[in-house]
Amino acid sequence: MARLRPLLVLLVGLLLGYGLIVLLFWSQQRALLFHPAFTRAPDLPPDFELPVEGAVLRGWVVNPGQPLALLYFGGNAEDVSRFRADAARLFPASTVYLVAYRGFGRSSGEPSEATLVADALALFDHVAGQHAAVDALGRSLGAGVAVQLAAARPLRRLGLVTPFDSVDRVGAHHYPWLPVRWLARDRFDSLAHAPGVEEPVLVVVAGQDLIVPPAHAERLLAALPRPARVLRIEAAGHNDVQEFPGFDAELAEFFAAEVVPDVGLEPTRF
Repeated sequence: MARLRPLLVLLVGLLLGYGLIVLLFWSQQRALLFHPAFTRAPDLPPDFELPVEGAVLRGWVVNPGQPLALLYFGGNAEDVSRFRADAARLFPASTVYLVAYRGFGRSSGEPSEATLVADALALFDHVAGQHAAVDALGRSLGAGVAVQLAAARPLRRLGLVTPFDSVDRVGAHHYPWLPVRWLARDRFDSLAHAPGVEEPVLVVVAGQDLIVPPAHAERLLAALPRPARVLRIEAAGHNDVQEFPGFDAELAEFFAAEVVPDVGLEPTRF
């Protein structure tokens, strides 16, 4: 028994250490998921304000007065104000709403899945009556917001750049030694909401994406009720996909007012 005691002490120490790591992950998971600190000094003061329950959302309106609206939902550390010039160039027939998430930019409040999705619904409800139709474009984390919006509101078109099946599945890929899927509070389970997405969808997949490996986007594609238009850029990573040929043209064509997207065609590759 005396010989086993050191092993038991070691085992107990390892279990306690692992338990502390699990507890730390659980308590700090939103700090790992949301990175608003990178967005709080936008280079231009906001020109749009929307009071919502518990917060005030602030952002920018690009191409005001157009017949279509496009709601843009950015990544988990993205200063959406930096998308202004590209939005004006790519979507000339759309009024583009670049609204910072709660706690991001100059929006007040604290981010969570529930609040971000509720805010997206509030933004849609606010702008829908001012436009003939509403589109949504989500990138990375924003794709998770946009999918839930599309499942709950009648969008004209939905664009998803480097999307995922769910945050907890992506987290389990990166931390296979942690019970991420049990611990996650903000799951952004796009896979569960995908069957409710009835509008035409464009999905951009980055073949060298190390943050959201392509397999997670492929699972989401398989869950959509109708074939999506797919742009696979094999050489692109998660953060540089917009720099590759074909990206701008695909988004501009898909969201153009006069173009009906070809659904069910072979994916475009670059």
